[in-house]
Amino acid sequence: MNSKNSGVGVLDKAAAILNTLEAGPHSLAELVAATAIARPTAHRLAVALEFHRYVARDLSGRFILGPRAGELGAAAGEDRLLAAAAPALAALRDATGESAQLYKRQGDQRICVAVAERLSGLRDSVPVGAALTMQAGSAAQILLAWEDSEKIHRGLTNARFTAAQLAADRRRGWAQSVGEREAGVTSVSAPVRGPNGKVIAAVSISGPIERLGRQPGRIHAAAVVATAARLSEYLARE
Repeated sequence: MNSKNSGVGVLDKAAAILNTLEAGPHSLAELVAATAIARPTAHRLAVALEFHRYVARDLSGRFILGPRAGELGAAAGEDRLLAAAAPALAALRDATGESAQLYKRQGDQRICVAVAERLSGLRDSVPVGAALTMQAGSAAQILLAWEDSEKIHRGLTNARFTAAQLAADRRRGWAQSVGEREAGVTSVSAPVRGPNGKVIAAVSISGPIERLGRQPGRIHAAAVVATAARLSEYLARE
């Protein structure tokens, strides 16, 4: 057991159990050996942690980390992402002169979770909380492109983009769309990756074709990719 104790014995023992399970499944006997907690206490705490979903059992009945730990980790990661997104999107907006957004996938939609609006002139306003389609737009392409082949196949049903476009997005690391989601609107997006390398969000800029042209990636892809990479690097840090 960790020699650094908080002074709250029951919490220290519960933390020792969770820290031990981080290494993989343990039987009760293995938990007792690893933590030096008395067997009845270890069993009582493990079962209590199981009740609260911090601990679960595998098919052999061994204790493993439960889903609640992952849920808290995801929530903490999301908070970190949103905290970092505000200044990053503002810097991207200032560098490109266009509105910048951050999207996360939620089922069959993508949700705008952060935005930096263009300060003046014609805007392509996407408010925080807006739910947009996963069937069109460069952010939708990014959020689908790195999924497994079965999810990509399903996602391409009725989509305004093709498998070839998604392959191109993966190859170059960014996507663009011109009038795909909305007539006259163009956008450029790049992937934000979590610590495990999985794509968890898309950074985008969007604006009218009159301003960005029909090949917006040529002008703005580098800035969008750099912003997404900075967010990914931030999330990878402890």
